[in-house]
Amino acid sequence: MESEAKFRLSRVGITGVKKPLVVRRGGMATTLHILLDLYVDLPAAQRGSHLSRNAEAINALIEEAVHNPSDSLEGFAARLVRDLLVRHPYAKVAEVHASADYFLERKNASGGRSLEPFKLLARAEATRNGKKPKVRKMVGVQVVGMTACPCAMETARELIAKERKDKKLAKALESIPTITHNQRNTATLLVEVQEGHPVEADELIELVEGSLSAPTFGLLKRGDEGALVLAAHKNPKFVEDVVRTILTKLLKRYGDLPDDAHITARSESDESIHRHNAVAERATTMGELRIPYPSED
Repeated sequence: MESEAKFRLSRVGITGVKKPLVVRRGGMATTLHILLDLYVDLPAAQRGSHLSRNAEAINALIEEAVHNPSDSLEGFAARLVRDLLVRHPYAKVAEVHASADYFLERKNASGGRSLEPFKLLARAEATRNGKKPKVRKMVGVQVVGMTACPCAMETARELIAKERKDKKLAKALESIPTITHNQRNTATLLVEVQEGHPVEADELIELVEGSLSAPTFGLLKRGDEGALVLAAHKNPKFVEDVVRTILTKLLKRYGDLPDDAHITARSESDESIHRHNAVAERATTMGELRIPYPSED
């Protein structure tokens, strides 16, 4: 047992904490129902972390937010990691992961409006750095939409033309969307927020949703279903395409973010014809994204 106390642990904490959080944005107060994971590192000489201090930190800041709301979920996470280092003087690093359900109004093909669910994400990390800890924070979103497979579409075109033995048909099919298999796609984007460079979650949702083959809706009438399927098949995408489109749109919309701002973009498809999922991800910095892709010529 004595030997087990000789290793530093990078994360010790509590997960799955549910709380209501008041956030004030644009002059309006909103209550988010958040899910929190909190961690600190543990030195080798210390057997256990004081986990109750994590819960105390949450309760104190949740109560404070009633009278002094944070301006964002990532802002709250940043306040929390600072407090964790105060409450855990033996720790060098504190980390918080937060998520919250979020709703935005969406309009379908026929003009019908509905509130659709998304996820807000936040990350914060504090590292001891003299008297004032160094704090990094990220804001993110998770969007569920639809992708249509380009590979199966191309193969289906070839099979149809081969069955009909019609070269003109084969040529015509090249210019129109045809049958393929579809996936429910979960796309995630996390962006590091730095002083003087605000990042808006609503804009990230728009950016990510626009990178999929098509959005999805809780309620669709027959005409809306047909229009949605057609839109997705006009815009077939692999998971790799989704991530690359997200990064392209991010560079265009937030091109002024500093080079050292960290970015993570991820796309995962719940496959309809396979017994596995497909996933693509890029973890990078804005500076790396700005480097032109080298020519292979």
